[in-house]
Amino acid sequence: MSALHRSTLLSLSHPALLMVAAAMLAGAAPAAGQDAAAPDFETFAPTNAPNADKIDYAVWDEAMKNIVISMGPSLREGAPRPDPSFGTRRQYGHVSRYRLEGTRVMFSFLDADVVASFTEYRKDLEATANVVDIQSLSRNEQLAFWINLHNVAMVEQIANAWPIRQPREIKVDGVPLDQARFITVEGVKLSPRDIREQIVYRHWKDPIVMYGFWRGEIGGPSLQREAFNADNVSRLLIRGASDFVNSLRGSQEQGGRLQVSEFYQEVAPFFFPEFESDVRAHLSRFADADTSALIAKTSAVEASIAEHDIADLEGGVREPTYQNITSNGVSTSFRIPQSMASLLRERETKFQEIIRQGRTGTVTFSNITLPGDPESKDTGEVE
Repeated sequence: MSALHRSTLLSLSHPALLMVAAAMLAGAAPAAGQDAAAPDFETFAPTNAPNADKIDYAVWDEAMKNIVISMGPSLREGAPRPDPSFGTRRQYGHVSRYRLEGTRVMFSFLDADVVASFTEYRKDLEATANVVDIQSLSRNEQLAFWINLHNVAMVEQIANAWPIRQPREIKVDGVPLDQARFITVEGVKLSPRDIREQIVYRHWKDPIVMYGFWRGEIGGPSLQREAFNADNVSRLLIRGASDFVNSLRGSQEQGGRLQVSEFYQEVAPFFFPEFESDVRAHLSRFADADTSALIAKTSAVEASIAEHDIADLEGGVREPTYQNITSNGVSTSFRIPQSMASLLRERETKFQEIIRQGRTGTVTFSNITLPGDPESKDTGEVE
């Protein structure tokens, strides 16, 4: 069993971070300039004889609990455009109608040491592949490794570039972040896109895996407040799928047509060859009553929903005006940007509405045998 050594990620228990977290609680073709020579991705094909080795992600788990904030389940109501910041006509913070969905990362609260620790931890994960034979792990253990490595790398690079409005604006050595091969595993250079498409989408047939990968955008799947591991990967993917499918950024109706996220079109070559029928079947798998009714009453499917703004709390821009944060009606001495305070008030109002509607609990089905599953299938394994 390999345990990743603890790094300065532990400094995420900084009092300021804990204070604001507590108050908030009261997710293809090479790009220009990239080497066109494709690495040997086949080396990462899962073995047919997995071993029982496991990887410990306790450090990343602790980090996620400290820096990721949930905005709660979607109410399927677009958020209105917020008022400009006090004393100025300039609009700071988030204006997206999807801003009250998914999860947010507290990039603006991270100091230089914490940001540097993300790079250290990403290199720790890369080095783990020199000690543990990743391809010989169980399929769930492998899947957890690739999702965590992808998400660590995304958090690292966005933290390095922050403040920035949209993650797609980030370049690594002149190459767009998603295509930049700055990750090295077993001597093979990988981009975040390579991990998704050339490894996971290539060797896992269930489209539910797409919900594990965080893209840093409001319009994408949420970053979970837990690290993935072999035991929880199925549960977290189901949670991510249910959250996304039943949100405005995942599916909505417009003019009698079913609009879905552009991410479904992106993964179509791997999971949805008959796009309209396959996507409808996939959405129905996780749809609640409201989404099921929406699917039933709409016609053609359009992959037209997109929101590329950064999934942080401050909107990717430092605001010059601040406001004291309030917890349980009591103002503290800890000050946050005015636009962030406004977002948190909207979040609290939303949570009160969720409580009023009696939508305070969720039930996740995992580790069960479904009709049609082969007898040899390991219960809870993501195929």
